[in-house]
Amino acid sequence: MERSEAYFFSAALSCAFLASCLLFSVLNRQQRAPYMDEAFHVPQARAYCEGRFKQWDPMITTLPGLYLVSTGVVKPAAWLFGWSGTIFCSTGMLRFINLLFSVGNFYLLYLLFCRIHQKKAASGFQRVLSTLTLAIFPVLYFFTFLYYTDTGSTFFTLFAYLMCLYGNHRASALLGFCGFMFRQTNIIWTVFCGGSVVADKLSEAWKAELLKNKEQKSLPPKGSFSELIRVFRFLLEYVTSLKNITTLILLTWPYIVMGVVFFAFIFLNGGIVVGDRSSHEACLHFPQIFYFFSFTLFFSFPHLMTPSKIISFLRSVKRYLLQYSILAIISLFLVWKFTYAHKYLLADNRHYPFYIWRKLYQRHELVKYVLVPVYIFAGWSFTDTLTSKNVFWKMVYFVCLLTATVPQKLLEFRYFILPYVMYRLHIPMPSLLKLLLEFAFYLLINAVTFHFFLNKAFQWPNNEEIQRFMW
Repeated sequence: MERSEAYFFSAALSCAFLASCLLFSVLNRQQRAPYMDEAFHVPQARAYCEGRFKQWDPMITTLPGLYLVSTGVVKPAAWLFGWSGTIFCSTGMLRFINLLFSVGNFYLLYLLFCRIHQKKAASGFQRVLSTLTLAIFPVLYFFTFLYYTDTGSTFFTLFAYLMCLYGNHRASALLGFCGFMFRQTNIIWTVFCGGSVVADKLSEAWKAELLKNKEQKSLPPKGSFSELIRVFRFLLEYVTSLKNITTLILLTWPYIVMGVVFFAFIFLNGGIVVGDRSSHEACLHFPQIFYFFSFTLFFSFPHLMTPSKIISFLRSVKRYLLQYSILAIISLFLVWKFTYAHKYLLADNRHYPFYIWRKLYQRHELVKYVLVPVYIFAGWSFTDTLTSKNVFWKMVYFVCLLTATVPQKLLEFRYFILPYVMYRLHIPMPSLLKLLLEFAFYLLINAVTFHFFLNKAFQWPNNEEIQRFMW
């Protein structure tokens, strides 16, 4: 790290942490009692703090990673500072654990940007500004101030991916297990780590194949259907070679072990969800991928909705009209047959998706079909920004993206955090102007959401509890 970049990084981290501490103080004064899912997480963490490890709330659907880490942090702190039991496992102290995780996330994001975007591809200021921007990504940043699993889950997943990029796959798989203990679906991003290793090996072999064919002058046109067929033929030949498979197993065995642990858990537990399964049933909810593309289009609009992007998309549609027509028909069919509205989405007016669904999708039966062109543009623009990545990495990422989103019946923006962060890390480094626009946009959204949470509280009829708006 150069001296100027070190100064930028130190200043950004210090300012972000100071602002977060001030906001944390305001939020805890306004909302002292556990709120929403904290009503389950906080009592469970207190039980662990008091050594009652066999006590379990059946309404909790995730593994106890958050409570184990919290106990491991607050118990030594309580002994060191002489705190009483009412202080060291209070709601505020437990929330502060996530604030610490957010500092770790900031540092990990910076290291990942440095690893993925080398000095020739980006300046130090661009990397630091990208880190600061992604660290205050509104959906993730909001849950930094509540005792939820998202911040810790993101920390261990990012740490695992960083270790993967540096070739320390045993540490990566172990950190992936920690992420799995926070949220079971994080196994997908452990698979992503292993898959990215495989993608790198495939890319090396594919480049050698292309070089050989270039010498023989037998290369198909780039982007053509014949090139796609050639890629799949190459894959088939590669994976049917015992030598290649042995090499891949030796490279990825820590992730394979983690996969075996996951399937053993599924077998013993009878499913991926612990506790209350009635509200977390898996289904084929294909429109979730459309919602994710739209979500990404909104939060990355400086990168995805530029005039040049729109013009390129329209030219692409004109050039490949038949293919886009087929894609539109398939999308309409998926929207028609596989759109689900979870009971929480329809009933809980504390969450923003409730209002999006009611004000937009429920306005008219045809709205969900009218939005298909928007979904197609969002998906095209999303994919177009990843053109710098090799085809095998993109295959791995999109398989993990589909696995992380499609089985979810509930439209919940928190489920999009990790797919979005992974995407944002890997797009080419944007210009300084786009980064500043993105940063200002995130600041504005955070200001609005925290204003609504703190100052627009309301009450339900026949209920004295204060309700607040949130993601």
